[in-house]
Amino acid sequence: MKTQLLVIAAIASTVGAFSSSGEHCARRQFLQTASTAAASTVLFPTIASAEIVVPEQSKEYEFPSEWGLTYSYETDAARVRAHMVTATGLAKGSDRMEDFGKNLKKEMIDFVSYYRRFPQVAGKPSFSTLYTSINVLAGHYTSYGYKYPLPEKRRKRLYQEYAEIEKSLKRSR
Repeated sequence: MKTQLLVIAAIASTVGAFSSSGEHCARRQFLQTASTAAASTVLFPTIASAEIVVPEQSKEYEFPSEWGLTYSYETDAARVRAHMVTATGLAKGSDRMEDFGKNLKKEMIDFVSYYRRFPQVAGKPSFSTLYTSINVLAGHYTSYGYKYPLPEKRRKRLYQEYAEIEKSLKRSR
């Protein structure tokens, strides 16, 4: 709804800017257009500016007993995402952190290796966003190892992607 109002306000303000009239009216119209655009940006923030809450890192978690693929995309994507959320929230010195990271990296590689072969899955927004998140987390493990927790900036980005993945999976996208 807010996006529609923003688009309508932008269209209404730019229609008058391109009409042929005198120089004095053109300046006035430009000021109206600029002020409308500025006001709509402030009053109608976009969805992209939604704030994601990054939870504190914790040493306490339940080590998963189910690893690997079921070969059902929705189930596997939700499972990989859940394991990645857990891994992103682990603090330095967490119990079995290295085992968790190794199992997760194998699961992520298996997931991408299997599902990227299918065009009907590889074209889904949830898959492309999950693939991006997998690359970020796998790159962290490759560069820093399994015992070093993710930095705050990387965690924030990953939690934003996890939220997008969850929304896409709920819509079966």
